Amino acid sequence: MILFEDEASFAPWGSLSDTWARRGRQPDVPTRGKRKGYKVYGAIEYFTGRLFYQGIAGRFNSESSQAFLQSIMRHTRKHLFLIHDGARYPTSQSTQHFFETHRQRITAHRLPSYSPDDNPIEYLWKKTKQRGTHNKYFPELSALIGSVEEALAYFSMHADEVRCLFGRYQEESGLQLNQAELELQPAA
Repeated sequence: MILFEDEASFAPWGSLSDTWARRGRQPDVPTRGKRKGYKVYGAIEYFTGRLFYQGIAGRFNSESSQAFLQSIMRHTRKHLFLIHDGARYPTSQSTQHFFETHRQRITAHRLPSYSPDDNPIEYLWKKTKQRGTHNKYFPELSALIGSVEEALAYFSMHADEVRCLFGRYQEESGLQLNQAELELQPAA
């Protein structure tokens, strides 16, 4: 399985996008004065659009990153070719040891630093924010979590929409992968 992995944060004041207002009256965006948001790890499979995701209560770190990867391994027996960004937790010594320990199940590939356009899951985060948090305020963290989880559940049930995100990725990257080219030929 070719998995593109990343993480995203969702703020209680939502995400801003274009909106309409009466001339001379700028829309107000309420805030609670608290910076606590909802953090989510995600991975999408290149050929099927299958979405794996896991929300966490605390900060992103090596332990939570490894727990997410272990949850993926529990849901599939296939070898994982994991493509991830250069954040600290997937590149930490602890996570590198995790990759070494699980090398029969995971092959990790790090994208260049500061290259979000190289990771198609970024398009999923954008669509998740459009669906779950654009121009919305969440007075309670539980409401934010519910909205994000609802959006992610929608995408996990509509793999065809996730696969469509790869079309844009292919156009921008010039990359065209064919599953038949990647399948291993049986030994003679």
